[in-house]
Amino acid sequence: MEEERQEVPAQIVIPPAFSLKKRVWLNIILFVITVFSTSFVGISLSINFKYSEVLAQSPSSPFDFVEKLRDPQVISLSIIYMVVLLGILLGHELGHFLTCRYYRINATLPYFIPAPTLIGTLGAFIKIKSPITKKQQLFDIGVAGPLTGFILSVPALVYGLSLSKAVPPIPRDEAFVYVFGEPLILKILGAVIFKNIPSDYSIYLHPVGFAGWVGILVTALNLFPVGQLDGGHISYALLGRNSRNLARIFLGVFVVMGIFFWVGWFIWSFLILFLGLKHPRVLDEEVHLSPSRKFIGYVIILIFILSFIPDPIKGLSLFDILKEFRF
Repeated sequence: MEEERQEVPAQIVIPPAFSLKKRVWLNIILFVITVFSTSFVGISLSINFKYSEVLAQSPSSPFDFVEKLRDPQVISLSIIYMVVLLGILLGHELGHFLTCRYYRINATLPYFIPAPTLIGTLGAFIKIKSPITKKQQLFDIGVAGPLTGFILSVPALVYGLSLSKAVPPIPRDEAFVYVFGEPLILKILGAVIFKNIPSDYSIYLHPVGFAGWVGILVTALNLFPVGQLDGGHISYALLGRNSRNLARIFLGVFVVMGIFFWVGWFIWSFLILFLGLKHPRVLDEEVHLSPSRKFIGYVIILIFILSFIPDPIKGLSLFDILKEFRF
């Protein structure tokens, strides 16, 4: 997630030696709560996955939730979902954290954000306590998280897809069913693994696969080249002050996507405006990155293309919502 840091003053600032201080208890408490919130969501995912055939045959029939909770497989699958998802998020943030430690830049341990959402969390973030004065450091810190998160998410997605189920289509007007969007990498992998199923069939993702999907989504969200998101760090390191123009373009893209794909992009655009489009400057702004780092920048662009989901939840564009209010 976004990393907060101070503006760089005109003179050279020597970052303090790396240290872990105070309030580690807050990190622990938030992590424990997130364990419970994601496990609870994992129970719902696991019930829907294990009993997907029943839901496909009779979408309007209610589940006996208490009875399904007694199923040991449901509990084990929910725990697996929690472990895989938190492992991906932790890996993402440790990528930033350990890179900060390598450059002796003071940063906090990851803060997890529990939330009653469809995935059980709003992700995680670290807070950088000292200024980043060099472009190379900024780039390395920015790419470390998305690269690690993507590398961890892809095996989870592949393994989860191999265990997933193909079932007849479920009419959305007969059941309260969320249909999640597919990133390009999921479309490619799904076409290989489920190449012989009818085109109108639905794929019920195994909880491990869904955790991988969440990891891919988090990677894409963080790679938008705006503000102090990971993508903002990377674009500023590559483009300098011109990165602000790119951020403005993407802000307009959020609004368009909110109208045609998913209203959540409106919230995302408001959040970006609140946090600011401007990126704090580094002292060596005119220094060019090495060819190897520029190559990694191209890899990051490819990862963003493979991970981007225009409609994380289908059927929730502004047009779709307005249709519900027609008389």
